[in-house]
Amino acid sequence: MLRINDVYDYKQTKFRLLSEITSGYIWINIDDKSAMPEFIDRLSLNVLIEDEACTLTQDPYENLRLTNEPSASSRAIKRDNNYALISPIILDPDHYEANVRGPLINDVLAQNKTTKQTLYRLLRNYWQRGQTPNALLPVRTNKRKDGKERQIKKKLGRPRIYSDGKGMIITDEIARLFNLVINRHLLNQSKHTIGYAYRKFQSIYRSKYPQINDTEIPTIWQFKYHYDTNFSTLEKLRSRTNNKIFNKDIRPLHSTVNTHILGPGSKYEIDATIADIYLLSDSDRASIVGRPIIYLIADVFSRMVTGFYIGFENPSYVTSVQAIKTAVCDKTDICKKFGIDISSEDWPCIGLPESILADRGELLGSQIETLEKSFSVRIENTPAYRGDLKGIVERYFNTIQAKFKPHTTKMGVVQGIKEVRRGGHDYRIDATLTITDFTKIIINSILMHNNHHLLASYDREADMPPDMPLIPIEIWNWGLQNRTGQLRAVDADSIHVALLPRHTATISNLGIKLFGVYYTCSEIMQHGWLHRKGTVNRPRSIQVAYDLIDASKIYIFYEDNSLNYWIGTLADRSREFKNCSWWEVWQVQKIQKVANAKQEIKSSIALTDLEDEIQAILKESEMKKNNSNESKNSRISKIRSNRDTEKASERHHQKQSHHIKNKTHLKVIKDDSPNSPSDEDLALSNPIYTSLLFEDE
Repeated sequence: MLRINDVYDYKQTKFRLLSEITSGYIWINIDDKSAMPEFIDRLSLNVLIEDEACTLTQDPYENLRLTNEPSASSRAIKRDNNYALISPIILDPDHYEANVRGPLINDVLAQNKTTKQTLYRLLRNYWQRGQTPNALLPVRTNKRKDGKERQIKKKLGRPRIYSDGKGMIITDEIARLFNLVINRHLLNQSKHTIGYAYRKFQSIYRSKYPQINDTEIPTIWQFKYHYDTNFSTLEKLRSRTNNKIFNKDIRPLHSTVNTHILGPGSKYEIDATIADIYLLSDSDRASIVGRPIIYLIADVFSRMVTGFYIGFENPSYVTSVQAIKTAVCDKTDICKKFGIDISSEDWPCIGLPESILADRGELLGSQIETLEKSFSVRIENTPAYRGDLKGIVERYFNTIQAKFKPHTTKMGVVQGIKEVRRGGHDYRIDATLTITDFTKIIINSILMHNNHHLLASYDREADMPPDMPLIPIEIWNWGLQNRTGQLRAVDADSIHVALLPRHTATISNLGIKLFGVYYTCSEIMQHGWLHRKGTVNRPRSIQVAYDLIDASKIYIFYEDNSLNYWIGTLADRSREFKNCSWWEVWQVQKIQKVANAKQEIKSSIALTDLEDEIQAILKESEMKKNNSNESKNSRISKIRSNRDTEKASERHHQKQSHHIKNKTHLKVIKDDSPNSPSDEDLALSNPIYTSLLFEDE
């Protein structure tokens, strides 16, 4: 069954169904100004619909159903009068038939002062626009009755009172110049003002029409009116705002972050910021060390802060991994290091989440793929300049820092201006806290937030108890029981090694070389990789992981696509880096490279001097060489006798030059003291390693 008032497209003409009768339907052409209701039989219309010759289409007058005209307005009064005029006709269910409609129209004409043309115009509007009272509303238009645009012959608005001249009518040419200037100076990201754009218009207008008096140039109010009426607010906003800023700060929000989150651990957000406070060194409280870096990891569903990092390392993969480690492990030991005693129930976030949302720079690359492939954690990266996509953790930076800022105003907290005026006070000098003190404050702030902070604007799930306090730990515990359940457990050592930074190390008979440091282990010795033979079958390179804190060992991944590893320790030739961190190793290597670079210059100069000296000696020898008349064989046969003669001469000269002026007299003193060391003690205190160093395997 078809619906009355639906509009159908038939041969590019729109028809509205007006009524259903026994044998078919009554419809009318809604585009024809002289159309009248027509009959179409049911079978024919069904065939047209099935053949797709007649299709349901959008009602062009649908907006009239939603129009709510004030009852006291002139348009509403006119609508009601028109409806009252044709009511006697349209209330008859058979008024679509001409022989029924004719007498009804005559009765209305007899009782009211109107014309037949008016009645047919109103009836046609009523039928074509949806058969509702609003169909009889007068249509607003700036066009004349003949359909042409209204011609403006004088300037609109009140006449001028204080300014000279009568003003200029905005013609199509002036409107074109308005649009030219607006598109060039306003509808872009140059941030020019309307006054600036209007002055550019004045310059163009004076150049084109130099004979026009300045008082007759279109005013800035006409320019502004054209700008406001012909360009929508959204168009102006999009054109004048950077696309990244628009998407981040201005675009409408269509939903909330909880809509697509299943429960606790469904998604973590991670981000870093620079704390608004200057700190002192733990080892020397007189040294100001600057502002620390804060990493926070937050659970999107419950708003729990699950992990953190506080230190001076710049935001990077390495520092973000340290924050992830705290997020997946038990926090009781971490808090205990700073003198804070908590139980696992106070901070129950232990285990791996389903996904982690981070910036592109930190968790983007092949290294983090280990977390995805081996532990099934999905890594999501935000586009550039879209911090709004991590709104939960971004907001917490302000929330957490707001806890300590009021109490540390005169302790190095960042102010708006470092020095108010020359000789003014610099807030950096007020630094009082160390990194340890600051870490304690942040941990306590996180515990307060997780266990007591009220989330006033949190959007509840439909099945959440109305009496449940909206604090992170309550939402977390409720979600574990009613949503996704426990997080996935993971071994602390496994996740530690898996997330360490990796690098390709080379292998030689000296050991495994990583960043110029050599390592060895029993496993590579057993495989024969260190034997000094060209036929030894060993790989040229291998993947290793290293801990930046400890350069004394590395983790050697001897199998592709596996987390199985050997532990390599420092080889003897790299013993200088024992108990060093990699930062210290790199610092020492940098100093060594600088020293070597300087020495290379000196060595190059010395080598040049040596070569010059050798060349001088060779030249002199060449000049002193005596040409002998003996044969070659004779000269060669005398080499041994000549050598013996030269040796005897060398010994004679040494004997003559050796002269002992004072003969040394040696006196043997017998030591009979009871505390004199025995031969065995002397051997132990001065061991000989020759046999060990050169012992055959």
